[in-house]
Amino acid sequence: MSTQPRTCQLVRPEGSYVGKQAFTYFAGVSAENTGAQAICMHLLTIPPGGRAKAHLHEAHESVIYVLSGQAGMWWGDELEEHMEC
Repeated sequence: MSTQPRTCQLVRPEGSYVGKQAFTYFAGVSAENTGAQAICMHLLTIPPGGRAKAHLHEAHESVIYVLSGQAGMWWGDELEEHMEC
């Protein structure tokens, strides 16, 4: 059991930056702003037909939370798994 005190963090998507995938990201939950150790979740808009290049998240899991439209994700050692949402 952790001896660290529990805390609650408020994150507002006020700042933005252009990431490695050339999308504009708005601040979300990350190690940099909350001290999170296994989650990184930012808000971004992917335009119709837009796609990210294959990449690896080594220190955290991958999540897609779709607010509108649809999205697909490929994963696995050879990107053999696919899901549309």
